[in-house]
Amino acid sequence: MPPVVSIVGKSQSGKTTFIEKLVPILKSRGHRVGVIKHAFHPFEMDTEGKDSWRHKAAGADTVMVASRDRIAMVKDWNDYDLDDLLVFFQDMDLVITEGFKRGSKPKIEIVRSARNHEPLCKGAPELLAIVSDIPLEAGVPRFELEAAEAVAGFLEERFL
Repeated sequence: MPPVVSIVGKSQSGKTTFIEKLVPILKSRGHRVGVIKHAFHPFEMDTEGKDSWRHKAAGADTVMVASRDRIAMVKDWNDYDLDDLLVFFQDMDLVITEGFKRGSKPKIEIVRSARNHEPLCKGAPELLAIVSDIPLEAGVPRFELEAAEAVAGFLEERFL
């Protein structure tokens, strides 16, 4: 299985924005990167009326759409652990998750002064680094919010 790093932080702290900066850097360096987003509420990936939506609405427990260059799947799943999802990412070099702050995978926490001033994961053994716009001491490396290049290098050294 590929290494997994969770990008965690309070809501609206900039997790998605940071991942959007980090992924292209890792890709440009030749790495295959998968992303798993933890959602706290039900969601729909397909548009009402499309065939896959109609199959799901008809009661299918799992629907997959496959084309020459892409697959997408919607699957009913009552209880899962992050490790259960990794089977779909075996061909990746690195998996980045957004969320899963209570999970046991290594974490990089985004701490933005507009949202909080203390890391949620301070002292947690899984905390690898902090990305923040304020000076913090958490016993792990700290990167600026715009330092996606440096974080990519940190991840390469550590996992790739």
